[in-house]
Amino acid sequence: MPRLDPGSPDIRYYYLRNFRFALDWILARYDDVLGEEERGFIAAFAAMPRPAQALMTRMLMRRGPVFRGSTLRYDEIGCPVAASRDLVAQGWVNDAPVLPLEDAARLLRRAELLRLLPADMRRPALSKAGMVEWLRLNAASPRAWTEWDDSGDFAIGIRVAPLIDRLRLMFFGNLRQAWSEFIVADLGIVQYERVAFPDSARAFHTRADVDAYLWLHERRQRLEDGTQSAAALLEEILPASFVSPWLRHRHAKLRFLIGRQLERQADWDLACRAYDGCGHPEARQRYARVLELQERHAEALRFALQATRAPLNETEAQSLARLVARQERRLGLPRAREPAARDIPVDVLTLPHPAQPRAVEHIVREHLDAPQAPAFYVENTLINSLFGLLCWEAVFQPLPGAFFHPFQRGPADLHAPDFHARRGDAFGARLARLDDGSYKRAILATFEAKMGIQSPFVFWGALDHALLALALDCIPVAHLKAWFTRILRDVASNTSGLPDLIRFFPARHAYELVEVKGPGDRLQDNQRRWMAYNAAHGVPVRVCRVRWLSPPA
Repeated sequence: MPRLDPGSPDIRYYYLRNFRFALDWILARYDDVLGEEERGFIAAFAAMPRPAQALMTRMLMRRGPVFRGSTLRYDEIGCPVAASRDLVAQGWVNDAPVLPLEDAARLLRRAELLRLLPADMRRPALSKAGMVEWLRLNAASPRAWTEWDDSGDFAIGIRVAPLIDRLRLMFFGNLRQAWSEFIVADLGIVQYERVAFPDSARAFHTRADVDAYLWLHERRQRLEDGTQSAAALLEEILPASFVSPWLRHRHAKLRFLIGRQLERQADWDLACRAYDGCGHPEARQRYARVLELQERHAEALRFALQATRAPLNETEAQSLARLVARQERRLGLPRAREPAARDIPVDVLTLPHPAQPRAVEHIVREHLDAPQAPAFYVENTLINSLFGLLCWEAVFQPLPGAFFHPFQRGPADLHAPDFHARRGDAFGARLARLDDGSYKRAILATFEAKMGIQSPFVFWGALDHALLALALDCIPVAHLKAWFTRILRDVASNTSGLPDLIRFFPARHAYELVEVKGPGDRLQDNQRRWMAYNAAHGVPVRVCRVRWLSPPA
């Protein structure tokens, strides 16, 4: 695999160095998946003069696909006209683009647009948007750049956008990230975990896998920009099937989004069809809700009760429980007796109003903090970090669809419903350390060995030796196990909503969690779920509601 060389002879070309690395990485990792067009681009790019390479990279970093020549002047590139000649000869860019009004308006200045209007329309108060609207109604046909602008400036447009998008997908594993996120990054400052990249862990094993991703992406774009109806898209995607679990998840997400659009359009039958058997974690909740919106209350209740027997996660269980309660009231049925919830202590703390605006959590922390009972503001940082340190190897296990390049903070499938299941043995081995007593040593060893390396769970800025030592000394292993088990059930939902403060009592090896609420604040759903879970597992937790002694002066 290629390695990024930090020793560039000219730091002005740092972005080009990074882009070259990306192309070399794609070639080394996906040579058997690339077509002749992609291989040809990579080879031809490497043979280009450096100014041409730099100009192409600069354009890829920016919003395009068309640029004014006057905006492409960079000291290290020199004359953009000269630098572009090789790109034009290669067919990658067009130096005489024909532009629709939308592209031209983005490039033209207000005064330049004004000159395109009839003399009687050229009013100083007319906005740029007003000019564009007039042109749209009266002169919207595409035309050459020189017909839009007579300033002598030139325009240049990228002609290989689909090819570049395909390469970008293979590098990032998504089309959400822009080249600029990687190209301009100072990769020497941020440290990333070194992950193995065996061929078996590739997300794209065949060219058809890439084609399938692009097919799904194009249909999602059509949904978002409204160029194809949700009903037509549903008919198009329903027959599609995918071998790759990663692509199946993307298909399920698209199907769910189509269902949401159909729901907004009150197309209830098609929305139900989209949700039924969709596989997205929220699909069953929405299916039941659509039945409710149609006033099919008995069906909604029957479906929700069946789903609550095996909820996918706590978020779904909470949503369905509320729907069941509504349907039972609507149908005049006796409410099923809910298991008694453990009471969560609520304290009211009256404090002087701060002279200057400050976070109420920090004010309460200072009030509670004492030498014999140190208090820390941790919110979601401490418990997630303890989990991340213990389970480091499992999180960074190289699996298909998890890691695409060496500069990832964590696996791409972190929030997938099967994130834990795919790594069941690896997580089981790490959590077994909680049972054999070796977890403290393992957590501290990882803290030392991985200090500063990016992780989706570990918050290095919130950790130090003193806090870790207190946590490992005062928190019972049973509580750690309960927390880590819940995090793995639903990483997307259960890594947030944790209490704001932790207070330790070192003399008796004890602690408590405190959720702080200022005047008017209410517990959010994910906080309620964590509160109930902690109380059910014997975790010392309470809510501290703050009142001010007097209003601010």
